[in-house]
Amino acid sequence: MSPRTRRFRRRSSKAPKASSSPKRATRAIASVAGSSWNRSVCSAPARGCYSGRQNNAISRGRPPVTRIVPATRRRILQAAAASSVVALAKAPAFAQAQPKKLVFAHVTASPESSAVAFEAMAKEVTERSNGELAMEFHGGTLLTKELEIINAVKAGNIAMGDPGGAAATVFPEMGVFLVPYLIASYDQAYKMFNGAVGDRFDKQFQDKYKLKVLFFYDYGFRHFWNSKRPIAEPKDLRGLKMRVQQAKVFADTINGLGGVAVPMAWGEVIPAAQQGVIDGADLPIVNILALKAYEVSKYCSMTYHNYGPTAAVINLELWRASTISTRPRSFSKPRE
Repeated sequence: MSPRTRRFRRRSSKAPKASSSPKRATRAIASVAGSSWNRSVCSAPARGCYSGRQNNAISRGRPPVTRIVPATRRRILQAAAASSVVALAKAPAFAQAQPKKLVFAHVTASPESSAVAFEAMAKEVTERSNGELAMEFHGGTLLTKELEIINAVKAGNIAMGDPGGAAATVFPEMGVFLVPYLIASYDQAYKMFNGAVGDRFDKQFQDKYKLKVLFFYDYGFRHFWNSKRPIAEPKDLRGLKMRVQQAKVFADTINGLGGVAVPMAWGEVIPAAQQGVIDGADLPIVNILALKAYEVSKYCSMTYHNYGPTAAVINLELWRASTISTRPRSFSKPRE
């Protein structure tokens, strides 16, 4: 029984003695009950608070029923949820319009040619999105190994990235293009990767790696550099310890020509050359310049023996969640 009900009963006990007239007794009880309830609940009539004369229940000789609901955990949570909905509904529109942050990771920084291009792309994508996206480029700072970058994109830890010149290491399917002298020119390569071959690889990457190919690009053709002798013909490679990427096709090429293949990550090349662990390597011109390989070698032979395609990729789940209207406006820039 509620405290208010007990108080009502104590005051009701002072009612006049029963009258022989039922109507008179009812009026007496109603009068006492109405004044008592008014004092205990309302100091003055207000909206939602009625005096005894206005309350039909009291006029019939019954007090109004006031329910006191226990404050349980469930009811508190329900009230909190309701207040949260109201608060969100009243929140300003600009609080919900923050641009989506997209991080693109690359293994090297400017002035390496790809890093320069990606940096420009990030700025252009941000501008084209009209405030919906904020693309950031991180070159050689966030992650420093090609496989780490691609694994981070797969896991959704970062939005986008590329394996640099190690595409065949990260994506073995692309190793077929590293067969020596398979690709004869840039025109031939562009027709392949901007056509049916590129579309096929894009679908395969989505199915197998959960990655969407934004675009294919290349580091150019590879050339040999070393500290021992010029390489004018295949026999000149005999006995040379040459760094190769960690893909079988690279090692098979060097070993097949009589050299000694030494699989090694990009960041270890210059220290290994300085310490005599390797005699040289094969790299595109842009990477020879970026690594300053000319400081640890004497000869660079322009052999064009290998074309190096690679790809920039985005997390597939993120790509599918992006708005259809944003995609073409923002991501048409990479293919330009």
